[in-house]
Amino acid sequence: MSDRIPPVLRPEHPSARSLSGLVAEFGLESVGSLDGVELTGITLRSPEVEPGDLFVGMPGATTHGAQYAEAAKESGAVALLTDPAGAEIARDAGLPIVIVDSPRAALGELSSWLYQTNVHPPLTLGVTGTNGKTSTSYILEAILRQLGLVTGLSTTAERHIGDLTVVSRLTTPEASEIHALLARMRESEVRAVVLEVSAQALSKNRIDGISFDVVGFTNLSHDHLDDYSTMEEYFEAKRAFFEPDRARRGVVSLDSPWGARLVEESRIPVTTVGSPGDDAEWIMDVLEETAAYTSFTLTGPEGRSMQTRVPLIGRHMAANAALAIVMLVEAGFELEAIEHAVHGEITAYLPGRTERVSGDRGPAVFVDFGHSPDAFLKSLEAVRRFTTGRVIMVFGADGDRDATKRHEMGRVASEHSDILVITDHHPRFEDPESIRATLIEGAGLAEHQAELHEVSPPEQAIRHAISLAREGDSILWAGPGHQDYRDIRGVRTPYSARDEARAALREAGWA
Repeated sequence: MSDRIPPVLRPEHPSARSLSGLVAEFGLESVGSLDGVELTGITLRSPEVEPGDLFVGMPGATTHGAQYAEAAKESGAVALLTDPAGAEIARDAGLPIVIVDSPRAALGELSSWLYQTNVHPPLTLGVTGTNGKTSTSYILEAILRQLGLVTGLSTTAERHIGDLTVVSRLTTPEASEIHALLARMRESEVRAVVLEVSAQALSKNRIDGISFDVVGFTNLSHDHLDDYSTMEEYFEAKRAFFEPDRARRGVVSLDSPWGARLVEESRIPVTTVGSPGDDAEWIMDVLEETAAYTSFTLTGPEGRSMQTRVPLIGRHMAANAALAIVMLVEAGFELEAIEHAVHGEITAYLPGRTERVSGDRGPAVFVDFGHSPDAFLKSLEAVRRFTTGRVIMVFGADGDRDATKRHEMGRVASEHSDILVITDHHPRFEDPESIRATLIEGAGLAEHQAELHEVSPPEQAIRHAISLAREGDSILWAGPGHQDYRDIRGVRTPYSARDEARAALREAGWA
């Protein structure tokens, strides 16, 4: 499995900083000699230790990270950062120890100091919400590139540093990794950074030490209730992004009811964006939806307006683009300059976000990362608007993740498709048959039920869907999106929905 975990991007030419300087700067407790100890990196994972690293030993669910201090030293770690319990565990490891009450809470600020990411930072933009975070982030980066800036990007799908691209591990990396990434971006003369920020990242201190110029909120809907016990708790995690110690300004979409509440509770100045009929300062109005693009107008205060399009399907993608544009206006770019730079189309490519993988003949096949009821609804409605035939949907559900949304996923999928193929996704350590059974139960709750098929594994499911399809039909395969593996009992098996769909189309005779 380890050979399929993407690498951490670090600065190639790190500047050494003294351990004694770190201890003095933050007034920390230490054990052992600090004299002459120079730090060039920081990491939580002992297998990823590089010479000169400060190894961080944090308490875990079953073990304490400090237990790996000796292994970290053998790999080149020069010091250990841990809590009092970890200091006791690692007292004989032979490393100087820096002690804090909570290593996780301290990690962001210490990483920022070590990598000096708070010195002349680039324009930094952040996006949060349930759905649309990745799409908005990619659209932001696309516009910034069209404006002529060297950009950096960190999303669920990928990390970008200029023209360098690597696959992501988490939606938002650990604080040590995100600051290493920012330092690498500085080496590459990146002038604008876009970060996708999850609720978990906010709750688990992953963006500590970063000051955002503008942050954006897309929406809030049922998801991640395995991590947050209620929607209220989930909202509170997102709301924490709109605090003065996090960001200078914010832009809030009013596309979900939670947006209006966020406006009321935000502790930073915010601007709003919405649809016709919303009480928003900026209004996005869709002009045309096709299988290739969505065009829209955006109108704001003082009569400012622009018209453009995105090569993406659905009103929700136009809403994401509108949010991105307003965020850039709030960051100081003139609307007229943005309109001139994009030349009528924002040239965004979003891997696995309602991505068309079919040709000009036969059914239109789209692969999507959506894995919540709201994401299903928006994508199915978008596909329906330009489909002359039937809408066929293929989907499964994550194992060991929020099971409370599975009935609603099944219901929405059945309600808004003509043919529904329920299959597997990442079963992890759950029984895939049991997951499918729950999704089928949900599908049975739909008022207007689709023709239902249960097919496992997903390689056969997409082939079955294509065998049912004909010219003019559309197939939406939701869940896998950009991912290049399936997680089966902890093993990441190589797998690409995009490649499988293309192969199935060829086998069926659709060039």
